[in-house]
Amino acid sequence: MDTDAALAAHEDRLVAELATLTATPPEGENLSFGKRIGDGTSLAVDRLSAVAVQEQLLDALAQVRRARGRVADGTYGTCEVCGDPIPAARLEARPWAVRCVRHA
Repeated sequence: MDTDAALAAHEDRLVAELATLTATPPEGENLSFGKRIGDGTSLAVDRLSAVAVQEQLLDALAQVRRARGRVADGTYGTCEVCGDPIPAARLEARPWAVRCVRHA
């Protein structure tokens, strides 16, 4: 699989995860904050946790899209800060890397 295809597949997975995470809750699910800890409160806590996960997914998606742009313009594999080659082992472990370890 070529680099862009691998990045595209990862992008698709991230988009699918975001779609699942941001889907409208089933009808009847209601957020409420009462004096007692109950289903509404735990659901609210779950939603707050989901916001943090969503932020991480959006950040990862931006990184993948930036790496795909670098594939398209021919700069993939070079650090966007110093211009040195990014080691193959780093790109293998993290194909969306756009910076060398020193500048990560």
